[in-house]
Amino acid sequence: MFYYVLKHVVLGPVLRLLFRPRIEGLDNIPEDGAAIVAGNHLSFSDHFLMPAILKRRITFLAKAEYFTGPGVKGRLTAFFFRSAGQIPVDRSGKDAGQAAIREGLGVLAKGELLGIYPEGTRSHDGRLYKGKVGVAVMAITAGVPVIPCAMLGTFEIQPPGQKIPKIKQVAIRFGEPLDFSRYAGMENQKAAIRAVTDEIMYAILELSGQEYVDEYAAKVKATKQEAAPSRKFPKLRR
Repeated sequence: MFYYVLKHVVLGPVLRLLFRPRIEGLDNIPEDGAAIVAGNHLSFSDHFLMPAILKRRITFLAKAEYFTGPGVKGRLTAFFFRSAGQIPVDRSGKDAGQAAIREGLGVLAKGELLGIYPEGTRSHDGRLYKGKVGVAVMAITAGVPVIPCAMLGTFEIQPPGQKIPKIKQVAIRFGEPLDFSRYAGMENQKAAIRAVTDEIMYAILELSGQEYVDEYAAKVKATKQEAAPSRKFPKLRR
């Protein structure tokens, strides 16, 4: 119930009023039945803007850190995400990917919409990065369509590190559903799931017009952080 109050009474109307999202291809979202909405991820605001404009409920796999923050702020954030129906996923360790796939398949088994960001993390520079194959495994295993989605303008209103978003119009584009039934039974074949993932990412790229980087975003960010100059101050002489 809190999800619908949040969407239709509290948060949804405010987001639509402030950001006046321009929507394209909304009729590509099926009225019922399981499906995956796979989009680019440019901003923390993406978590709220897409659900606010969809007629159906959508469940996202959210990083576990949103549910484990310390103090009052952490508890409020966890309460918000749980009440909004989001599922925590631990992204650390070798079994993290399998845990996310199990949770996602559970959502699809109930005939619901599953939201996922194939890049695995927010883009730190506005470019589109290589997709992880979990989305392909779920699409093939569950036999559901994938609707590509592009968020436009959300990086400009709230880039990484900015807590309060700028008030500016954004756009959300949904592409035609992608059918991967020809890959049925091939969810364990590396070549098949990479081909499906790349097709999904290309569809997102066509909608977003971003520059594409054929590397994983997390790896690029980690490399950039390692190369950043140290900010340690020299010791003062006594």
